[in-house]
Amino acid sequence: MTGNDTLGRQATAAPAGAPLAIELCGISKAFGPVQANKDISIQVAKGSIHGIIGENGAGKSTLMSILYGFYKADAGEIYISGNLTPIPDSQSAIRAGIGMVFQHFKLVQNFTVLENVILGAEGGALLRGAMASARKSLTDLAREYELDVDPDAVIEDLSVGHQQRVEILKALYRQADILILDEPTGVLTPAEADQLFRILNGLRDQGKTVILITHKLREIMEITDTVSVMRRGQMTATVKTKDTNPEELAELMVGRKVLLHVEKKPATPGEMVLEVENLRVRDEVGVERLKGVSLTIRAGEILGIAGVAGNGQSELLEVLGGIARGTGTVRLNGQEIALTAAADGQSRRARGIAHVPEDRQHLGLIMDFSAWENVAFGYHHAPEYQKSALLMDNDAIRADTVSKMERYDVRPPIPTLAAKSFSGGNQQKIVVAREMDRNPDLLLVGQPTRGVDIGAIEFIHKQIIALRDAGKAVLLVSVELDEIMSLSDRIAVMFDGQIMGERDPAKTDERELGLLMAGVVK
Repeated sequence: MTGNDTLGRQATAAPAGAPLAIELCGISKAFGPVQANKDISIQVAKGSIHGIIGENGAGKSTLMSILYGFYKADAGEIYISGNLTPIPDSQSAIRAGIGMVFQHFKLVQNFTVLENVILGAEGGALLRGAMASARKSLTDLAREYELDVDPDAVIEDLSVGHQQRVEILKALYRQADILILDEPTGVLTPAEADQLFRILNGLRDQGKTVILITHKLREIMEITDTVSVMRRGQMTATVKTKDTNPEELAELMVGRKVLLHVEKKPATPGEMVLEVENLRVRDEVGVERLKGVSLTIRAGEILGIAGVAGNGQSELLEVLGGIARGTGTVRLNGQEIALTAAADGQSRRARGIAHVPEDRQHLGLIMDFSAWENVAFGYHHAPEYQKSALLMDNDAIRADTVSKMERYDVRPPIPTLAAKSFSGGNQQKIVVAREMDRNPDLLLVGQPTRGVDIGAIEFIHKQIIALRDAGKAVLLVSVELDEIMSLSDRIAVMFDGQIMGERDPAKTDERELGLLMAGVVK
C-alpha cells in the first residue's frame, strides 16, 4: 500500500504539456478541531473529466466548496487557466468561469425552468427583454449540449434527472467553462445516470472541463479521464483512469482491501413474517399510487423491490412504516396491523418493525438536532434511555451514540454535532445505526447506500445480510439494480403501483428486470 501511496502523491500533475484549467496548491481548511483539507495540491487538465473520490468525510466537497467560493481556505492558492485567482465568494467563482451542481439542487420549485436559469443573472431592470434573450440562449444551449428541457415547465413537475439538467444549464448560461458536479447520480435512476454521462461526454467534447465528485467506482471507471483519491482530508493518489482498477481505487480510498461483491450463504426461509394482500394507497389529491400490491416475506430472507423511482416503492415503505395510510390487509407474524388513522411509526416499532427511510433528511433525521438526539428518536421510551418514569437519561443516550458512531464509523464521531453538519453518507450511517441496532423482526430499508462511500456500503450490506442470517425479514427498496441483485433472495419488480413479476436473482439479468421496470411483461 505504501508503494501505491507514494506513486499516487507523485502523480498529482496533468500530462506534460497539457494546458491546465485548474491548479490548487497547498490548500488547507479546518473547522475547529477537524482538519477537512490538509495541504492538498492537484492539477486538472482543460477539456477533461477529472474524478475526485473518497469516503464520506474525506474532504472532497469541502475542497470543491473552496474552489467555488463557499469556503475560504486557511492556506493555499488557486490558479485558473494559469492565473492566480482569489475566490472569496461564489460570484467570484462564476466570474472565473466555474459552475457547480450540488448534490441537493438549488432550484425554486414553483418557478419555471427559464425563471430558475436567469435567477440572479437577469441583466437589468427590464425583465421582459432579459427573459426573451435568456429564452433564446437557453434554447441554443439545450440544443448544443443535448439538454432537452421545456423552458416553461415548472420545476416541481420535472423528474429529478431533468431538474439536474436545469442546474447544468444554469451554469452554462453563466458561461461556465469548468463544471463541478457533487455526487450527481445519488438521486438518479441507472437510465438517468447513463444519460447524464452522455451529456458530460458531450461537454468534454465541446472543450469544457468537468470535475466529478463521487464515491461510485463504476462511474469513475466509466466516465473519467483522470481520478484523484482523497482519504481523511489528504490527497493519496492521482492516476490515469485507464491505468487503475476498482480494487486499487477502493484500497486507496479506505486504506485497506475492500470486498466489492456481497458474500452470503443461501437463504433458509422460516416462518412467515410479513403478508401483504391487495394493498392500495391514494395520495393527497386522490391519485392511486399502490394498486392492489400483494407480497410475502419469511424470516431469514430478503425481498428486493426493483423499479424506477416514483412507481410506488416509496408509498409501499411509508404505509408499512406507519407514515402513510392505506387499505387492504397487512399481517406481521400472523397478526393484522392497522393501516388507518390508528397507525403510526411508534406503533410499528413496538411491533418489531424498523424503518430506514429513503429520504434521510426529511423522514430519517431532524437536521437541526444533534446526533445523539436523532439516535434516540422513535426509541426514546426504551428502558436503557430512561432515568425515571418521567426523565430520560441523556448521558446514557450520548454514551450509546458514541458506541454506535464507533461501530458504524460515523465521521466526525462527535455526538453533540448537529445532523446537518455531517456529510450525507454519515447522516445515513446515523439512521442505519439507530434502526438496525434494534434487532427488528422486519427491517424496511429504502436506498440503504444512497450517497454512502464504498467502505460504508460494504459494512451496511454485511449488516443487512447479518440480520437475514439471524432469522429476520428484510424488505429492500433500491434503484441500484446491482444492489438489488446481489442482496436479494427474491426480487419483485414494481411499475405504476403494481407488482409486475417476481424473479430469482440467480435466474434473471438486468435486461429482463429492466423490461419489467418499464411495464413490459413477456
